[in-house]
Amino acid sequence: MPDVLSAPPAYLTRADGLRLAYRHSVGAGPTLVFLPGYMSDMKGGKAVALHGWAQRQGRAMLRLDYAGNGASEGRFADGTLASWRDDVLLLIDRLVDGPVVLVGSSMGGWLALLVALARPERVAGLIGIAAAPDFTQWGFTDADKALLRTEGRIEEPTPYGDQPYVTTRAFWESGQALRLLEGEIAIDCPVRLLQGQADPDVPWDIALRTAAQLRSSDVQTLLIKDGDHRLSRDGDIALLIRTISTLLDSL
Repeated sequence: MPDVLSAPPAYLTRADGLRLAYRHSVGAGPTLVFLPGYMSDMKGGKAVALHGWAQRQGRAMLRLDYAGNGASEGRFADGTLASWRDDVLLLIDRLVDGPVVLVGSSMGGWLALLVALARPERVAGLIGIAAAPDFTQWGFTDADKALLRTEGRIEEPTPYGDQPYVTTRAFWESGQALRLLEGEIAIDCPVRLLQGQADPDVPWDIALRTAAQLRSSDVQTLLIKDGDHRLSRDGDIALLIRTISTLLDSL
């Protein structure tokens, strides 16, 4: 089996000509699809570790970069929650046969929920890692929201990289239009939510709110008392893989 961990990414061209980068390995299904967080990409530690495990197990997996992120073409500032959701849908529709299990980190967890709503017949399971649905609502102060409306963007330092954390008004408005936590989330597949209680970015009650709003009766929330936002420690990644392995065995 080719080693997609070290190979250059492949590309799929969108209708507007932008090329989306991805790494896809074939194997037993359902296909695992990893969705990175905001200003992150498919080279993150959790994504690479999971792909390595999938290859060793002979399981199919797809990693990807949204437009303007990682190895994909485009400008980050042009992306919105809706456009990145559509990038994921395009890659799944064009590259993957059969069911998928979505694994979403932070904003990727929000996108996983949106993708599951858009493709209920394709999504066999969903795992959220510090999933952050509706963070455009609870993650911004009234002053932040006012600044976005008047200035069109916010730039903030972040401990997760060298580049400032940029939020555009277009992204914020897209997120506000796609909020999920104010009503039932009409997803019926099994869902597992991993959430650190020492996460400085996503309050751990968001995982509980998400679980409560999901229509599925097969929802489990795993709280890691000393877990941070990334959940990238060796023990965290081992827990993630055990959770995914158990879920896959139950499908």
